[in-house]
Amino acid sequence: MEAKSCIYNMAKIQETETEWLWYPYIPYGKVTIIQGDPGEGKTTLALNIAAALTKGENVTGGKTDPLTGQELYPVPVLFQTAEDGLADTIKPRLVAAGADCGYISGVDESVYPLTITDGRLDEALRLTNARLIILDPLQAYLGADVDMHRANEIRPVMSYLSNMAEQFGCAIILIGHMNKNTGAKAAYRGLGSIDLTAAARSVLLVARDKRDTDRRIVMHIKSSLAREGKPVAFRLGDNNSFTYEGECEADPDSILLGAAPVPQQTQTDLAKQFLMAELGGGEPKAVKELTMKAENMGITYAVLKSVKKELSVISTKKENMWFWQLG
Repeated sequence: MEAKSCIYNMAKIQETETEWLWYPYIPYGKVTIIQGDPGEGKTTLALNIAAALTKGENVTGGKTDPLTGQELYPVPVLFQTAEDGLADTIKPRLVAAGADCGYISGVDESVYPLTITDGRLDEALRLTNARLIILDPLQAYLGADVDMHRANEIRPVMSYLSNMAEQFGCAIILIGHMNKNTGAKAAYRGLGSIDLTAAARSVLLVARDKRDTDRRIVMHIKSSLAREGKPVAFRLGDNNSFTYEGECEADPDSILLGAAPVPQQTQTDLAKQFLMAELGGGEPKAVKELTMKAENMGITYAVLKSVKKELSVISTKKENMWFWQLG
């Protein structure tokens, strides 16, 4: 039997364009993370996005695709939650959003809990042809053997999700919580390994407008496939009401700390956060790669090296390459 080649040639790769559920915030065929503190409206936003798809509408309520002008049709959605009751919380919110609940399904977990890699999501996608999967929250579906703070354990799961999204052409939304490091930049506030953020093509923050408690703001923390979208606002009201308000002015780092401006972080503080995020999974990382990433964040090698000593980072050399690892 002839062995397949282990290389590819870029000239033979056929270019494709990204299809968007909500441009430029949520792409089809990719993984998006929506994160925020508890009670800020992450699930409500996700449910209203799902409801729009089941009605053949875009997120802002129109009946055509804003990019292509094509007419939209109702599409199936898979919604999985481990935090809210389906009968007393999720269904009322979907009804309030005007969802066609016949288009919304989920995996039955009454016998044993769902995990991302146990094959049931793949089967559900084949049975329903869903264009959107929502997992709320992400950590509930990683499995008991996966530590979301360890890069070597989270990477295979995220790779599995990315391949699933690409294979089925669906958007995958992961709902995530924030960590307690309130002084950190928004990119480092996501719960778990920084590799979660690295694997997602879009990361959105949902936060309360401190000047108006019924108003929520959605902001891009990361956008790999298009220019970052402008912040947009939505309003929550009585009886699970949701009103999309459109573009607004906001900054993710500032809004996480309230209305007060974010204190200017020193390079040393930023370098500590960077190294802990990169090396927190316990795996060695190439110094060359770390240095390039740090420079892009405005951290000099000299500062990185001084913080390395303070954090007891160990240096090792393998095949003429230096690696750093937490001691």
